[in-house]
Amino acid sequence: MLTVNERPCTYQEGMRLGDLVALLKPGADILVLNGAPAPKDSLLQDGDVCCLIKVGEIPSALEMKYTLEARHSPEFQQRFRKATVGIMGLGGLGSAVALSLAKIGIGRIIIADHDVVVLSNIHRQHYFIDQIGMKKTTALKKTLVRVNPFVAITTLDVKLTEQNIPELFADVDILVECFDQPEMKAAAMRTVLQRLPKTGYIGASGVAGYAGGNSIICKKIKPHVYIVGDNLSDEANTGGLFAPRVGIAAHHQANQVVRLILGIDKE
Repeated sequence: MLTVNERPCTYQEGMRLGDLVALLKPGADILVLNGAPAPKDSLLQDGDVCCLIKVGEIPSALEMKYTLEARHSPEFQQRFRKATVGIMGLGGLGSAVALSLAKIGIGRIIIADHDVVVLSNIHRQHYFIDQIGMKKTTALKKTLVRVNPFVAITTLDVKLTEQNIPELFADVDILVECFDQPEMKAAAMRTVLQRLPKTGYIGASGVAGYAGGNSIICKKIKPHVYIVGDNLSDEANTGGLFAPRVGIAAHHQANQVVRLILGIDKE
């Protein structure tokens, strides 16, 4: 049996890579055999893993589904597809969290921010130079769609407050807090605890500077409520925000989203 573009394919003795192209993907430009580029006349062996690529062609939703299921398992991928995650704030934390969740195929992601991309964002946030001046919601959605066009992305170009957070995120399974301002972090947690008590919540506190990455942890503070960071460092006393350490925290947050979706941390 062969694996071709993540799907099983019957092996026949004497088959060559070009035979698969003719059978499954006519016009394929790039052929990969067991992880390395290979010519069409390559002789196949039972158990080989093949990838047939047509340059410029966007894979179908079904192809993406097969690929993610092969990497994550069908059971886990089904849970990801059914999940809705909200992200409040699209800076260094939020933009990285959104990218991680889009890559693993979360079904729906709601991204919220009212700012525009400026040059001082580029050193740690997931935007491009040519996106300066764009709304963060618009810019990030464009990037997410390029990464995985089969994830539903809802943008909220609005200033979040204690009053509108419960309404805007009423249907999410998990809410990720990625604000810069301490007062908004406090307000968001207070609002969720009081008005969205069944929603999973992952906040952040203490991600600035360049201290050891292992000092950033994910800590449970209440049932289904978690805070990521060292709970100490801030921009004022650590020399600023640096992409590597902010990225560590963001991926802690994204990983906790995964754990909650999969039911690993139920309480």
